[in-house]
Amino acid sequence: MNASSYDANVLVVGAGPAGVAASLMAASLNLRAIVVESGPVGGKLHRIGALENVPGCWLTGPQFAEALAADLERLQEAGRCTLVRGHVLKASGHDDRAELVLADGRVFTAGSIVVATGVTELSPSELEWVSAPTDFSVSPLWRATPQELTGRTYVLGADRPLGTWLRAHPDATTTLHVLCPPSDEYKAAEVEDDGRVRLVPVSHAAISRPASGDGWTVEVKGQDGTKNVYAATSILNNLGSKPAGLAGLISDGDGYHPSDQQHRRIRIAGDLRSARFQRIATAQGSGAEAVLAYYYDTALRPMNGATR
Repeated sequence: MNASSYDANVLVVGAGPAGVAASLMAASLNLRAIVVESGPVGGKLHRIGALENVPGCWLTGPQFAEALAADLERLQEAGRCTLVRGHVLKASGHDDRAELVLADGRVFTAGSIVVATGVTELSPSELEWVSAPTDFSVSPLWRATPQELTGRTYVLGADRPLGTWLRAHPDATTTLHVLCPPSDEYKAAEVEDDGRVRLVPVSHAAISRPASGDGWTVEVKGQDGTKNVYAATSILNNLGSKPAGLAGLISDGDGYHPSDQQHRRIRIAGDLRSARFQRIATAQGSGAEAVLAYYYDTALRPMNGATR
């Protein structure tokens, strides 16, 4: 397939920080980009109440998401990018093209694909250290407001949204009893000095309904083998995340999709790459780098006759 017959030079899956950064870099290099997104531009930024480690003096995630949406709109108005609404089923790389298949049957081709679909939340049933009834459903911490937390609140897991929630609600006085497994201890260290957090080191937690009344019973086995039973008015999910990849990608042992393990026409950007680099700033950089890699491959080292 000749490059001139591609739908775009670059297909970008996901319009979060990594995907938008990829689109901006493509436009700056005079590459045609199609961005495929099924949800709001900005993705999980809409859930982040406070930003601290993102350059540009952004105060909240929604504020930053609005700016990213404006970036895409500007690119579209200039004819340098197309935003396609849809759900991607599969990405594939071939000798002469990269290809995306959407759930509605549409197929797009390009010289390269940047997959930036990020991660999604884990549920209690997916972790061995939590036992709960089959009908147990728990809201995520990021969605809770201090006004809703009027009783004894337990948080499952000490993932980093805990620190984000505390920064977003500096005047909240609620004590969060955080069940912290060994795998979360290094993250919990970031908030252990906040007086609103009571860390409860656990090796296992069993959640059940009390014999009478509302709320929950939380039976905790500590890391030292001790056992305690607590009464919880509410329980919130802060268990972490898992990769939200696509069919056609190669996974590592943790379910992530390192870019260097994919077909040469498929590059991974943002949180989907690794659990170690789940930050907005690193996501943006990886999105830009993914497009630059394609640009230099085609501009300086043409592959199989491919051109820009």
